[in-house]
Amino acid sequence: MKIICVVKFVPDVDNFTYDHEKHIIIRENSRMMVNPDDACAIGFALKMKQRSPDTSIEVVTMAPESVLPLVEDILRVGVDTATIISDRLYAGSDTYATSRVLSRYLSGATYDTILTGSHAIDGDTSHVPSQIACLLDLNHMSYISRIDESSFSSSLARFEVESEQAVSSYEIQMPAILGLTRASGYRLPYVRYKNLNMDVSDRVTVIHNDVLCFDESEVGLTGSRTKVVGTHVKTYKNRSHHVVTTDQEGIDTVYRFLKDKQFI
Repeated sequence: MKIICVVKFVPDVDNFTYDHEKHIIIRENSRMMVNPDDACAIGFALKMKQRSPDTSIEVVTMAPESVLPLVEDILRVGVDTATIISDRLYAGSDTYATSRVLSRYLSGATYDTILTGSHAIDGDTSHVPSQIACLLDLNHMSYISRIDESSFSSSLARFEVESEQAVSSYEIQMPAILGLTRASGYRLPYVRYKNLNMDVSDRVTVIHNDVLCFDESEVGLTGSRTKVVGTHVKTYKNRSHHVVTTDQEGIDTVYRFLKDKQFI
């Protein structure tokens, strides 16, 4: 089975710069991380790979090439290959232009299903997965809180979508685009200590516009058909801090934390 995870790298919520004149986030010099919902998609794919070792996982992202170290860490936790779609021509692309770029690559790719997150913390429009599905003529569902792992296959998926009113069960024919949420509970594991310096450079492909061949008028700010008319700053809960000492209790606490996060 071939799974493609389409992911987005978003600025750390505590460290990013916003261009208020162009209404875009400046990503080149921002500290980036995997969008939380997208991390759940990778986590689910890795779990399927554990169940069926012949499963192949590719991560696809449209991002600055500066995300390469983050992509390499994703490969170090068990993903097979990664593709970074990057070109200065694409800078400032809205969801419409971004979906066209991703879809052009995916239209030539081989896969049984495409997994992604439901929404991104730096945009929250949730447009891209549905627009890709429309462009590729694929079935699509977002806000998935649980997937039936036992029935998940190259031909069928059963899952639950949770809303404020109810939890609904669905069945969908593959290939399809499935968008997970953090409520699914799947997680992207940490890189194990022994794999921190693993060379994965031969498993990463960087694609520029000379491959996808978009005209300048089709991408970037020029090719974007949507316009931001206003922005609202989200509030986030402060992360809790646990201070430990170097006594046995502190050592045990750190060990349990690292083991729980699958770092060791």
